[in-house]
Amino acid sequence: MSEEFVLKAEYDERMRRIDDENSRQNHRIGKLEDVFEKINELTLSVREMATTMASMQQELQKQGKRLEDIEKEPADKWKTIKTTALTVLVTAVLTWALTRIGM
Repeated sequence: MSEEFVLKAEYDERMRRIDDENSRQNHRIGKLEDVFEKINELTLSVREMATTMASMQQELQKQGKRLEDIEKEPADKWKTIKTTALTVLVTAVLTWALTRIGM
């Protein structure tokens, strides 16, 4: 087995390069952690928006149903008025006819 010795200057240079590389990698890891945190915040925001939109959709459906009911109300009232008027008219004609024939 042969042993090789490294000069102190060469050793110091290698250690400096390793420290520089560690520093660069730590910096990159820090940036990645920041990006990950932003992605996580964005994900939470999107989830919250989806929940809000689902709630809004349900409310819009309820309002649509109420609007439909409100729009039908005048037509229903008009139908009731026509039915009542026709009933009164038929009753009046029948009453008149029955009184004419002596009943």
